[in-house]
Amino acid sequence: MDFGPYNMLMDFALMSILLFIAQYLRSKVKIVQNLYLPSSLIAGFAGLFLGNQFLGIVPFTAKISSYAYMLVVVLFASLFIGNSEKTSLKKVINQVGDTFTLNLAAEIGGFGIALVVGGFLLSQFFPEVHHAFSILLPAGFIGGHGYAAAIGGTLNDVAGWDEALTIGQTFATLGLLSGILGGLVLINYATRKKATRFIKTMGELPKSMQTGLVPVNERQEMGKQTVNPMSIDPLTWHVLLVLIASAGGYYAFYGFKAIFPDVSLPMMSLSMLAGVLLQFILNFLGLGTYVDKKVVTRIGSSVTDYLVAFGVASIKISIVIKYAAPIALMLVIGIAYAMFFVLFIGRKLFHNFWFERSIFVYGWSTGVVAMGVTLLRIVDPEFKSKTLEDYGMAYVFISFIELFIVSLLPIYVARGNVLLGGAVMVAICLVLLGITRLKYGSFKGSMSELRPGESEVIDM
Repeated sequence: MDFGPYNMLMDFALMSILLFIAQYLRSKVKIVQNLYLPSSLIAGFAGLFLGNQFLGIVPFTAKISSYAYMLVVVLFASLFIGNSEKTSLKKVINQVGDTFTLNLAAEIGGFGIALVVGGFLLSQFFPEVHHAFSILLPAGFIGGHGYAAAIGGTLNDVAGWDEALTIGQTFATLGLLSGILGGLVLINYATRKKATRFIKTMGELPKSMQTGLVPVNERQEMGKQTVNPMSIDPLTWHVLLVLIASAGGYYAFYGFKAIFPDVSLPMMSLSMLAGVLLQFILNFLGLGTYVDKKVVTRIGSSVTDYLVAFGVASIKISIVIKYAAPIALMLVIGIAYAMFFVLFIGRKLFHNFWFERSIFVYGWSTGVVAMGVTLLRIVDPEFKSKTLEDYGMAYVFISFIELFIVSLLPIYVARGNVLLGGAVMVAICLVLLGITRLKYGSFKGSMSELRPGESEVIDM
């Protein structure tokens, strides 16, 4: 049967049904609540086991495996739309210096360790696997299903490795599970060691975090109405901006391909640059203030829910079984690195609220920023530590560095430069850690010992 627009519509409609059921389960089933499983992950597993690979109950088309990369193009297009406030690098370094250097070090180090340690071990024990296999661990862990789709797609285009997408999505799924389960283990450990500053036990959490349903008195506005509905609906206005940037990335990709047929630039990176250009044009036309960043963020988050769900549902089990042993080896490396960063690097180098800041890093370095926010909110329900606020400012510049990592590193690795690429990344990570230590020092006290400025914030 030919694939048409209604086939695509029904794929998304069927996944919407699974997301609805998943959210209902999250609101009612205790074990799901206690594990803080995202509804998108539950829906993805349901789609996997109810789809054609197993029970064949949900009639997804064969095209669902292509949706993840398509959605990541839209997600990246939204990242810089609405960022009209100018932020200088000097301001970021002065105000949130260790948040910038340590979050960037965690990301760069994650890629570096995976390539150096993972690349070496894979070459020794599993020489038959593709030489770029190790980069898929940080692609899935650090960037979630979005980066996994992006880097997997790049390896497919550049190296002709069509299994990369499934392996990347597998790492992203395992990363989310590691983020949830490992994060809860770390939080329980920290509360027993009195390292958390705002909670003493997990029982203090608001009920809405477990059920996923927000009661009336806790609800917040999603965004502001920046255009009059008599002219154009405010949601339409924001969606069309994201889709314009997505189109910019798409046509730039094929335009560049027509000029340089042997060079392949990641479409998601081009869509992100198209978003930056679109925001510049909006500011030039005097329309920049009529874009609400919160609404654009919600659009991007909505895309992420479907991205995760389709990413999990389209995992090819035969490929996972084929590479089970190297996947398990890389999984151990990824979890060990993330926990080491929390318990040693974060504990020693964050200038205050070390566990709150470190558990946020653990969350996004094993899954997505949303997972980091979830774990952070468990230990800092009112965000008093300013972890999220500082990260938001730092990410303005981190995101541009990410663009180069996701765009160029996979191409470099695909050409066989695994260990050298990893060594360069590790060296940069060590430089960032050294800069942080020189500026803020290294803390040698116990986990529970308060650091400068913490007591004033705790007593507020």
